[in-house]
Amino acid sequence: PPCPERPPAPRRAGKMAAAGRAWRVATLLSPWRLRAPRRAYGAAAAAGGGGAVGGGGRLLLGAAFALGGGAGLYLAARHRLREHSAAEVTRRRAPLPPAAGSLQLTLYQYKTCPFCSKVRAFLDYHGLPYKIVEVNPIMRKEIKFSTYRKVPILLANAGSPLQLNDSSVIISAIKTYLISKRNTLEEIVSFYPPMKTVTEQGKEVFEYGNKYWLMLDEKETKRVYPVKEVRVEEMKWRKWADDWLVHLISPNVYRTPREALASFDYIVREGKFGTVEGFFAKYMGAVAMFFISKRLKKRHHLQDNVREDLYEAVNEWVKAVGKHRLFMGGNQPNLADLAVYGVLRVMEGLEAFDDMMVHTKIQPWYQRMEEVIQKA
Repeated sequence: PPCPERPPAPRRAGKMAAAGRAWRVATLLSPWRLRAPRRAYGAAAAAGGGGAVGGGGRLLLGAAFALGGGAGLYLAARHRLREHSAAEVTRRRAPLPPAAGSLQLTLYQYKTCPFCSKVRAFLDYHGLPYKIVEVNPIMRKEIKFSTYRKVPILLANAGSPLQLNDSSVIISAIKTYLISKRNTLEEIVSFYPPMKTVTEQGKEVFEYGNKYWLMLDEKETKRVYPVKEVRVEEMKWRKWADDWLVHLISPNVYRTPREALASFDYIVREGKFGTVEGFFAKYMGAVAMFFISKRLKKRHHLQDNVREDLYEAVNEWVKAVGKHRLFMGGNQPNLADLAVYGVLRVMEGLEAFDDMMVHTKIQPWYQRMEEVIQKA
């Protein structure tokens, strides 16, 4: 479950206030937040639950999650997305499916969030025009209209305005809308009801039912999934990307003090930070996430050398795709391909990404994904 939302801190004057806000950025950058995300730049990539802690421990842990997910976030859209402005960008591709022509989409995101990266990869591949609004991770004024305090948020208008939350829900609902002619987007979204649950720490969080399912009738299902195993496989690996792969991002990009600083340097450059905020976020966030990554490593039972877990996971994915398919979806990517690609690309430009390319067999598949997304 995503990290619980914290109310914005009041503004204070002077450098101490800026430092305080910057430190708060670290706590906002939780991996869980990024999942539906929590609107956290830093740790959004590494989603995961946590043990109960108190006082300073809780603050440190919050920072970890936030920053962890953020790590993946940071890198996610770096080289793939070319935006005309830091605040808003419109991407287009033609021709559009008839059902998509009337869709007006606005994505509220952290550019370096792996969950946001997943949504962008999906929208780009399917040729859907959309506007991007970059959210400031400290004040989050851009999403003050929403009671849901995580990113990504997708505002969709297909005749009436609608807000979609959670990256996997967004992808499943929009994909269903593109395929099915039977229901309105509003009706489709109602098939993914939010469910309130309580974590081991006693915190209330929301999960979404059916979020890996496409809500299709029998005829549509047979057209998209000729055999049952195809659908089962896609859902399995979409869930794997959310439940396991994202947890490996933060421990790897914050593995050493040098790597943590490099990660935050990217986050600050690509994120929506003020000058003073960015300075404190870079150095304080890097220190916090280095120590938090150690907790995440323990929490998820990772090896001392966390690179080995990353390599094993990536090679597991390559093995699942197999030698006789270009993608898990066959000749074209399916939703599992897009999810795994969206998570991994947030590491681009960092040492962890380069090591992954050298020490695993992911490169051919990854390059094919890059090419098909770029063509889109």
